[in-house]
Amino acid sequence: MKPDRFSTARRVSEEYRRTLEAILERIFHGYNEDTAIITDPRWLEFWAMQTARRMITGVLTGQARSWREAARESMKGRQIYLALQQELSGPVGHRVDQLIAQNAMLIRSLPSSVAKLVTERIARRGFSGERAASSELSLLRHVARTRARLIARTETSKATTALTQARSEDLGLGWYEWKSSEDERVRISHRKMDGVLVAWDDPPSPEHLVGQRSNLGHYQAGNAPNCRCYPAPVVNVDYLRWPHRVYTGGRILMMTRVQFLRVSGLRRAA
Repeated sequence: MKPDRFSTARRVSEEYRRTLEAILERIFHGYNEDTAIITDPRWLEFWAMQTARRMITGVLTGQARSWREAARESMKGRQIYLALQQELSGPVGHRVDQLIAQNAMLIRSLPSSVAKLVTERIARRGFSGERAASSELSLLRHVARTRARLIARTETSKATTALTQARSEDLGLGWYEWKSSEDERVRISHRKMDGVLVAWDDPPSPEHLVGQRSNLGHYQAGNAPNCRCYPAPVVNVDYLRWPHRVYTGGRILMMTRVQFLRVSGLRRAA
């Protein structure tokens, strides 16, 4: 199985971004130089739920193929197949509902969050006296597009990780391999984590591992802002190359297969 199939679906992220931008464009119709951003809350409530549900569902269904492939390669094959058929009535379904609610709330907050960002930028640029409505609206559109891109990338990635974790834990798969995009844009701390085995119940602080100051704390692959990393569940240790790097006890250690099985046995690894 190719672990990159567990990565965030670019198609889902791009569709989410385009929809967010469309929502923001409609919000602009209620904006002028004398008022804050105004929109019909009932309209926004409807589209927030629809957009959030479409994104989360896209991530969920997009991962199904990867999990079916994982089933063929794992000793837990039948268990995985059965879980995919029943998951919406169990822990995964509960996590889906949570993610939809969280993203809908985030979308509903877009008008106020964008307005706040624009106000702060105008203050920093020293706008005063007569208001230049066209300049302000142009700035608003720029900030909104930037905000939409950030939300689309970050939230789609976080949803991918959350659903992968929910499925993994439901199946008793306690470990994953941290995968980065492996290009020049990968941040130093995540380059350090690339290929490292991580226990779901013991996420690392990548920045701390490379000596950087950060308020991100400990988190799973894909859970940092603008992060393109993702977790590839360990469904069969025999598909890994040994020795392998493993995060445990706040450090990254090189372990043999036997050493990893000894450690992972404490955490229900595959």
